[in-house]
Amino acid sequence: MIMSEPGYRGLVVWQKAKALAVQVYELTRSESIKRDYALVDQLRRSAVSVPSNIAEGSLAELSTQLEIAREVGYFPAAQVEPLLTHCAELAKMLGAMIRVRSASPPVAPSPEPHA
Repeated sequence: MIMSEPGYRGLVVWQKAKALAVQVYELTRSESIKRDYALVDQLRRSAVSVPSNIAEGSLAELSTQLEIAREVGYFPAAQVEPLLTHCAELAKMLGAMIRVRSASPPVAPSPEPHA
């Protein structure tokens, strides 16, 4: 796995899984399968779940799914990029919050008053 970009986006396995999801979306646009809504839905859900599970974490999964939606032509990049930026900002904030909470000593419960 080559890490040319930070985090999961730098993983070749994630990049290939995302490309596969885009290919599945393109394939399921075919007239020959359009009427089988259940199979199309299942194929698409399965394909999207692969890179989403590699990314792990709700924000990473959302970013992955937004990128797939952009690449299959559902949304223009101009609409998706601000959302991806927002996801990255939230991920940094959540990471900082988790680090602070992990570094803080646990608060001991106060003793109960004796009756």
